[in-house]
Amino acid sequence: MVSDMTSSASPGVRPRRFDALPTVTATVPVLEPPAWALAERHLFDLLDHAWRRFAACYTEPDGSLRYRRRLTSRDGVDDFYEAFFNWPQLYLLGGADDLLPAAERHWHGVTRQLTELGMLRDGYERGYDWFHQGESLLLLYGLCMAAPDRWRERAVGFAELYVDPARGNYDADLRIITRPHNGSDPDRTGLFDGGWYPWLPEEERLYGFPLDWLPTPGTAPSREDDPRLGAEMADRLGRGDVAMNMAVAGLVLNAFILTGDDRYRAWILGYVGGWRERTRANGGIVPDNVGRDGVVGSQLGGRWYGGHYGWSWPHGLYSVGQAAVVGALAAAVAGRDDGHLDLVRSTLDYVIAEGRVMRYREADSSMPVRGHAHLGEYADRPTLLVPFRRSDRGWFDFNPVHTAVPMALWFHSGADADRARLDDLRAGCGYDWRTVRPFRDKEEGGHEEPWYAYLRGDNPGYPDLILGAAQAQVRRRLALIDRHPGVDVPEADIHLWQQTNPVVTEALTQLTWGGPQVVYNGGLAQARVRYHDADARRPGLPPSVAALVSRIDPAATVLELVNLDPARRRRVVVQAGAFSEHAIRTVGYTSCPDRDWPGSFYDYLHRPIRTVRRHLGGAGPWLAVTLPPGTRIELTLELAVRSGPVTYAGPFDAGGAATS
Repeated sequence: MVSDMTSSASPGVRPRRFDALPTVTATVPVLEPPAWALAERHLFDLLDHAWRRFAACYTEPDGSLRYRRRLTSRDGVDDFYEAFFNWPQLYLLGGADDLLPAAERHWHGVTRQLTELGMLRDGYERGYDWFHQGESLLLLYGLCMAAPDRWRERAVGFAELYVDPARGNYDADLRIITRPHNGSDPDRTGLFDGGWYPWLPEEERLYGFPLDWLPTPGTAPSREDDPRLGAEMADRLGRGDVAMNMAVAGLVLNAFILTGDDRYRAWILGYVGGWRERTRANGGIVPDNVGRDGVVGSQLGGRWYGGHYGWSWPHGLYSVGQAAVVGALAAAVAGRDDGHLDLVRSTLDYVIAEGRVMRYREADSSMPVRGHAHLGEYADRPTLLVPFRRSDRGWFDFNPVHTAVPMALWFHSGADADRARLDDLRAGCGYDWRTVRPFRDKEEGGHEEPWYAYLRGDNPGYPDLILGAAQAQVRRRLALIDRHPGVDVPEADIHLWQQTNPVVTEALTQLTWGGPQVVYNGGLAQARVRYHDADARRPGLPPSVAALVSRIDPAATVLELVNLDPARRRRVVVQAGAFSEHAIRTVGYTSCPDRDWPGSFYDYLHRPIRTVRRHLGGAGPWLAVTLPPGTRIELTLELAVRSGPVTYAGPFDAGGAATS
């Protein structure tokens, strides 16, 4: 499908006034505030306290983390940035005004810190795998979305490391990234700097080593028993392209959204297109390695599996699936062709077909902590588990499906087949998708299933439950901070910062934006709607305003806005899409025509609140909503999905539409 879709960071549209946008005014009174609205605003207040306490405990005045050691391997850059990965997202949702400059200060402070530790060159990772680089960049992507003008030049420079073949990372003729560990230092090669991969004993027990076909059949490889492993890993796994590198497409898509430069679109379509072709040729499952000659398996004895962070080691579907969906979504957005999603669809369907119904406690899972937190008591009941990994001995490492990946597909496409895949997974699982557990996984996600049930109309209590779970997550993290205040973190424990980061955004993203949490290993935001505070001229919900998206169908995206403030008017711009990419065709909204509903002062009770539905024509990606004190409004938006340019420009930017 040929596309005329462009990016437009500054499209040159003349700014218009707020009241020149399609405008509706709320007139339905708030007499008994809905519990979800009160809980949502309470969560914003708690998060404002939480990020400040984390910063006071673990960071220096320049924004860097309190760390006095050195880093002895290539690992660690992601752990420094991940401590703040979702802080810009909280600002975009409606967090405090000073949260954005705080997040920017932490990025700069951590970048200086990591440069001094020898981990960065020109502000960018010298060379490491994209499982970790994708995690590191989430903070940058959020800053670009929140303040595109300030971050454009830096983000574009990072993308050029891959788009410009002269930088040594990309072979344009073969459409491959030249090595698994890549970045700003073209001289960094292989996978490690010592004699073997620095695998901890516990990780070796969980994941084993790749190349399990090299030792004598029937024996488990280990670095002590087989001295060949280090050299063989460096030679076979340390060069050529790997599936995890598809996450680079997120970095390049970010540059495309910032600039509209067609070079970035062409690169995404060329690189991801190469992986799509290889997937087709491999029977519908994405291979995880391509040799320096451009041939799948040429460095692994013809095997399509076994590459670095691929199907055999260490995480399989968990890592490959996220990288593939980042790449596929980038190509779908840049090329306006959802056919690119097929490389993920066919891979998922292939793996699901290999699934088994069994008890999780009896499975050979290499991620038991995650699985048990997710399943709870259902770990003892038969449920559908799918294999995450593949080697010469076949499929193994059975786990529950990581539903963030099929959820991201369905959210983007809205296709019947993508929805049916989720419905089939739900029907085949032995656990109730409506259950909300107060856990927080590494991605600060994991509640896609009860949210999906809510959107399908059979989990009405979800907003209250997920907001309660978010409160529990924040309060647990605050307790952990109190238990480990100002600790001198050793290198082995640098995950402490991300494990105590008390900012949670999953619940607010789902409920207010109507979108899933970002794909953690390098994805960009997904949202059905976003908001801008018209009076403060910044992104996010205004103070005292709560929002709830209860349906995300393009023909009827339903959301409610509530102004809990009894004295102040709030003005909100509703934006269609994370990047203003949708157009609002029509707006249906609730209205209270009876201005005498309070009754007289002789009455003991107000009159019944009567509401009617009104309609308004839309134009473009923005709708202005005025919320007088103590009012609410339900909006039903008919959207023309992805009918406009993708842009970070908001309604108050020179390239946007509205001014005060």
